Amino acid sequence: MSGLPASARLAWWGTAWLQGRIGPDDLLDAVLGDDVTHVVGGPDGSAPLLLELADARAEGATAIAAVFPAPGDPAGLRGPRETNAAAIEAGEVALLLGAGRALVPAQVGRAVEWTLLPAERRPPPDLGEADRGLRAALLAAANALAELDVASWRPEVADELHDLRSAVPLRAPGGTPARCVDLAGRALHLEAVAHLALADDGGAVSAGEAAARRAAIEPLEQAARRALSAACSPDGWPPSP
Repeated sequence: MSGLPASARLAWWGTAWLQGRIGPDDLLDAVLGDDVTHVVGGPDGSAPLLLELADARAEGATAIAAVFPAPGDPAGLRGPRETNAAAIEAGEVALLLGAGRALVPAQVGRAVEWTLLPAERRPPPDLGEADRGLRAALLAAANALAELDVASWRPEVADELHDLRSAVPLRAPGGTPARCVDLAGRALHLEAVAHLALADDGGAVSAGEAAARRAAIEPLEQAARRALSAACSPDGWPPSP
């Protein structure tokens, strides 16, 4: 569970709670993870996260989707502008599907404070397309970095890129498609690899070489974020058998 961002935990376990597959204690235990508490901030003070979810359910929320945008890549968010800006700054957002609301998390010590914002309906991501995009980005990055001799400047990056079976181990509530759990684990793994490769210039001897390495890695990081978003978007999941 610790490998999942807060919005992803809320998407998987919050959806299971909204659909009656788990109880409130299981929801809170899973969403908290290593945190002490999660609250929703507002003009009148903070309220428990579960209370906000119950209110959203009363307003028509049927599931929760997590999206992981970045500057220049809103990842399918449709607004409004203030919500997109907050989500991009945080790097994640949980959409309360059916209620027209979004929750943007902020880590405050060992607590998470969610900001409630309006959200416009967006088309669900295509799970298969996201999976294929991640595989294609991985292959392209591995080939490009091999030409740039990644093994000599970051051997650990080269090893991780070529281990196609690597994935962050994750726990999910019953009813979460196994395909989504697998995709999320691979996306988190490759996103971590991308961040490792982009942590510095890798001892590049020239600005041009550093730029070439970044150009090879950035599409992989984007594909990993989009794959994680698709894996955490119940509106795009395959129908339950």
